[in-house]
Amino acid sequence: METIINYFENIPPLHRGLILVGGITLFWLIENAFPLFKFNYSKIHHAGINIFFTITTIIVNFAMAFILLLAADFSIQQNFGLLQWLPQMNIWVYTLVGLLLLDLIGAYLVHLVEHKVKFLWRFHLIHHTDTWIDTTSANRHHPGESVIRFLFTVLGVLIVGSPMWMVFLYQSLSVVFSQFNHANIPLPKKLDKFLSYFIISPDMHKVHHHYKLPYTDSNYGNIFSIWDRIFGTYSYLDREKIVYGVDTHMEPKDNNILSNLLKIPFQKYRSPENE
Repeated sequence: METIINYFENIPPLHRGLILVGGITLFWLIENAFPLFKFNYSKIHHAGINIFFTITTIIVNFAMAFILLLAADFSIQQNFGLLQWLPQMNIWVYTLVGLLLLDLIGAYLVHLVEHKVKFLWRFHLIHHTDTWIDTTSANRHHPGESVIRFLFTVLGVLIVGSPMWMVFLYQSLSVVFSQFNHANIPLPKKLDKFLSYFIISPDMHKVHHHYKLPYTDSNYGNIFSIWDRIFGTYSYLDREKIVYGVDTHMEPKDNNILSNLLKIPFQKYRSPENE
């Protein structure tokens, strides 16, 4: 564990970039060889849109990274946050507890809030407009949503009281898990179901991308599935019945043109069919 801590305490920005690119490349190759769904689309055009949003996400996170550093330093120096107040524990348990709590606030909670608050939903909606979910869809976030998610991550760091190495570890795992559970890959159903008791499996997350409620408002997690099960937001839908997208933006002019996707948060609000 000390090796892991030392690595993430001093992880170079290049390595963080390689984790992101390496994950997309790996799952891209797998889903091309063994796709779950054979989409009738231009994979390059689709990837181009999603990679644009990936780049804007990277820019937002790097531009505001100093805030994250300040939050982590404050927690450690002032002995502030849940991890600082808990009794001393085994380093592996300490790390798992920290990752679980960061995932709760930095992934599950912000995702839930984005679905419940209409103003925030306008930004998150861009992610749901994707009608061809694959590994590039993982970072299809409007720049405004990237800011929202970053602020929740900072909140998570302060509440949890996590050191910076744990934040970098959490962010690295979050990126890879998101690429994994968005990837257009067909795990054996029994294996996927088994994994879903512990982590967010591909089938579990794809239910969240079904185009209609109530499935859209379920399965909010990113790394750990425990939070959806504890808070009653878990749902299941057979993979063959899933239709990707969101019922208010099913036309290509709404979901497959970059300029329109950037404008969606500022357009007239459209109510879901069964809201």
